Amino acid sequence: MSLERYRRKRNPERTPEPFGEDRPAPGRQNRGLFVVHKHAARALHYDFRLEMEGVLRSWAVPKGPSMDPGKKRLAVMVEDHPIEYGDFEGTIAPGNYGAGSVIVWDRGEYRSVDPIGDAAAGVRAGKLDFELFGQKLRGGFTLVRTRGMRSGSTARPAWLLIKKRDRYASEQDVLAIYPRSVLSGLTVEEIGSAGRYEKGCR
Repeated sequence: MSLERYRRKRNPERTPEPFGEDRPAPGRQNRGLFVVHKHAARALHYDFRLEMEGVLRSWAVPKGPSMDPGKKRLAVMVEDHPIEYGDFEGTIAPGNYGAGSVIVWDRGEYRSVDPIGDAAAGVRAGKLDFELFGQKLRGGFTLVRTRGMRSGSTARPAWLLIKKRDRYASEQDVLAIYPRSVLSGLTVEEIGSAGRYEKGCR
């Protein structure tokens, strides 16, 4: 079960995060959902997610995505998330996995370019070229697996997220220019102050 690892880390009585539905893994798909969450956990980071095989395949990007082709971003592969996570923002209470505040920093559709229409095959092969059609992130990107592993309690595959040189490429800091959620219009700090959707904090 693709979401088993995700669910094992979370208690539905204590976290507002969705637990999702188990869906049969679809075959090749021309387009899918992409989501970038800004997550003020123990360390602020961004979670980059692409819909494939009935889940959101996910990478933690410590410095966040960049529109500058000269800046390669480390992206650490983490557990798959349910499709419903694409709508999630709120506060995960202290004591829970990933405690902290979360916003949907960007969201839209993506298209797998190489391999054509089969993002999951690209991920398994260790390299995926794709186009994003978001409100903040647009144009071509590459995800490529490196030979290294991110150290920690659990070794995780390390990837690089790289912007391609196209008409959308820019040296501007898109993270600083656009700090707000594309859903609520709030910053991650404002979500945290409100304590929205918090569970299990007693």
